Amino acid sequence: MQQPFKLDPRLEKDSFFIVGLALSDVRLMNDSRWPWLIVVPRIAGAEEIHHLSVDDEQVLIAEMNEVAVALEAITGCDKVNTAAIGNIVRQLHVHIIARNEGDINWPKTVWGYGEPVPYSDEAARKLIRKLQLRLD
Repeated sequence: MQQPFKLDPRLEKDSFFIVGLALSDVRLMNDSRWPWLIVVPRIAGAEEIHHLSVDDEQVLIAEMNEVAVALEAITGCDKVNTAAIGNIVRQLHVHIIARNEGDINWPKTVWGYGEPVPYSDEAARKLIRKLQLRLD
């Protein structure tokens, strides 16, 4: 019997739940330097996109696109970065990050740059609500 899905504790600690889609949960990383979302398929043991069934892979790609479109519309960003790296947190999760020319560390990556700047409660609530309205 397969284990039930459980979110990696590091992802849970570092992010806020936004909405559940058909396959995945969408979460906001608690780092206000960039609007940074993660899409986490609720599939126990999943580590790589190419290990998913063809059907789950197609749903995940569609959800990633839906989230990227919503993030781009809400932020008006110059570029959306999408990555599934998972070297530290092995659980399959896809980063979708709004970037703007001139933002902190542009054009380099966001990983490992400085220390996270947590959202205020109000700022997190506002962004989460905007995203929920676009993704529900």
